[in-house]
Amino acid sequence: MTVTLGEIVARSRRRLTESGIADAAREARLLIGGLLEIDATAFITGEGRILSADDASRVDDAIRRRTDREPIFRILGRRPFLRLVLELSPETLEPRPDTELLVERLVPVARETVARQGRCRVLDLGTGTGAILLALADMVPGVSGIGTDIARGALETAARNADLNGVADRVTFLESDWFSRIDSRFDVIVSNPPYIAAPVIETLADEVRRFDPRRALDGGADGLDAYRSIAAGAREHLEKDGTLALEIGFDQRHSVSALMEAEGFLFEDALRDLGGNDRVLVFSAGPKR
Repeated sequence: MTVTLGEIVARSRRRLTESGIADAAREARLLIGGLLEIDATAFITGEGRILSADDASRVDDAIRRRTDREPIFRILGRRPFLRLVLELSPETLEPRPDTELLVERLVPVARETVARQGRCRVLDLGTGTGAILLALADMVPGVSGIGTDIARGALETAARNADLNGVADRVTFLESDWFSRIDSRFDVIVSNPPYIAAPVIETLADEVRRFDPRRALDGGADGLDAYRSIAAGAREHLEKDGTLALEIGFDQRHSVSALMEAEGFLFEDALRDLGGNDRVLVFSAGPKR
C-alpha cells in the first residue's frame, strides 16, 4: 500500500498527539524532514509525493521512538549547534541552546585574546560532543585547544564532530578526569559539567532521565562535585589573565561562585537563559594568593 508525504505527516502528527507530545505538528515535520532530507517548502509543495516502502517504514519507526520519549535529535543522530552540526552518541549529553549562550559569551574573549597574542588556547572540561570547543574554534579562527572527557565513546564522537565541521587540525581530545592528564596552561577554561543533584535525577523528564548519560548529569549529592574539582585545579592551568566560564544549574549561582572565589577567582559576569534562570558564570584568574 502506497503512502504520500501528506498522508504520513498527518499520520505521524496524530500518533504524536495521541501519545501526549506537545507541538506534535512541528515535531512530526522536524523528524520527517530530518530523516528524508525534506525542507519546509517541500512539505507544502510535495504533499502528493509517493514515499518508498523503506522511507515510510523509517518514518514510522522514528515516530514510535518519539512516542517512547526518545528525543528528536537522538533519533536523527545529529543536531544543530550554532553553526555546527554535531553527531550524538549514547555517551554524550545532547547540547542545548543554554550552552550556545556560554559559547557566545566567550567569543569576544577569544577574539580579544587572538588580537592581543595571535592565538587563544581553550580547555573544554567534560567535552561530550565537543560542542563548546568546536564552536569556539569554528567562530574564532585563532582558537585551538583540548577537550577532555572520561568517556571514550564521547571522545570518539567529539573527534568525528571535529572532522565533520572542519576544525580537526586545531583541536585535540584527551581522556582525562578533569585536570588529571593536563600539563599546560590555557587562556580560557570552560565547562558544562554534571550539575544535577543525584536525588533529583529520577524526577527529570523521560527525555533527559532515560536518554542522556547519567554521568553527564550526576553532580553528586548536592550537584557541586564537578565544580569542586574544577575550582581546585583550574588556577594551576589558567593563564594569569585568563577566563574561567561555567554553565550552572538554575539555583547554583551563589554556591558555585563561593567555591570559585574561595580559590581566588574573581567574579566577572553572570548570564541568564531564555527562561530567566541563572545559567552561565564567568570568572577571571585574579591575583595569585
